[in-house]
Amino acid sequence: MTGAARLAPGRPPARAWEASDPYAAALRSGRGPLFLRRTDGWLLPLDVERWCARADAVDREVLDRCEGAVLDVGCGPGRLVAELAARGRTVLGIDVSEAAVDRTVRIGGHSLRRSVFEPLPGEGRWDTVLLMDGNVGIGGDPRALLARVAALLAPGGLLIAETAPVEVDERSHVQVVDVTDGHAPSGTPFPWARIGTRALLRRAGAAGWLGAGQWTSGERRFVALRSSGRPASSSAEPPNSTAVISSQRARKPSADNAATDR
Repeated sequence: MTGAARLAPGRPPARAWEASDPYAAALRSGRGPLFLRRTDGWLLPLDVERWCARADAVDREVLDRCEGAVLDVGCGPGRLVAELAARGRTVLGIDVSEAAVDRTVRIGGHSLRRSVFEPLPGEGRWDTVLLMDGNVGIGGDPRALLARVAALLAPGGLLIAETAPVEVDERSHVQVVDVTDGHAPSGTPFPWARIGTRALLRRAGAAGWLGAGQWTSGERRFVALRSSGRPASSSAEPPNSTAVISSQRARKPSADNAATDR
C-alpha cells in the first residue's frame, strides 16, 4: 500500500507508511497478521499473505482488463506488477515502503519508492492506473486521489479501483499495528478512507469520470472508470489478447524513466 505526500498545505502527510516497522516486517516475511487501527481502536485486517503470494484468479481477471501501460499505485510487494511484467506489459509500481519496492523488484517488477502525490514518470500518459487492495483510501480523501489519478492518465485513460466489500464512505486516521506480538501502533496516525462502490461512483461522476464497469469476484468488488477525453465505448471489457505492441513492451529496468520514453 502507499501513502500520500506533502506537496502543499492541506495535502496528506508525506510517506506515512515509511515509519511502519510492522508493515515492513510483514512484507519481508510474507505473512501477518497485520492491521490498520483507527484512533477509536477499531481494527481493519490487512491481507498480507495474499499480497505476498502470486496474483490469483481474481487479480488476473482485473489485469486482463488493463489497457496499454499500467501504473500500480500502492503496489505493495508487487504481485500485480510482476504478473503484468511476465505478460510483456509496460508496468511500473509505486509504493512509499522500501520493503515493498525491494520485494517488487526481487520478483521481477519495476518499482519506485514514491508517493502518488509526488512527481512521477510518464504523468499524463499512463493508459491504466490500478488502485487495488484498498488503495482507493490513500490520503483519506477520495476526491483528491481521483483528481491526482486523472492527471496521471492519458485522456480517456482507465482507472480500476477495488472498493470496500460493504457500502461505506468514511474517513479516519489510522496506524499500522501487529497486535499479536505487542507492537504498539507505529508512527503518527495518517489519513485513510474506506469507500464502497456506490459512494465511489457518486464521487467519480461528480468529478466528471465516466463509468466503465463494475463487478464482484469472490468477495472482492471493483469499479472501472474512464477519465474524460475520449469515448467510453470500450467499457473495460477484457481484451481478446494480452499481446502488446513493441513500443509498450517492458524495457531494461531503470530508475525514474520506466515510462518516460513511451
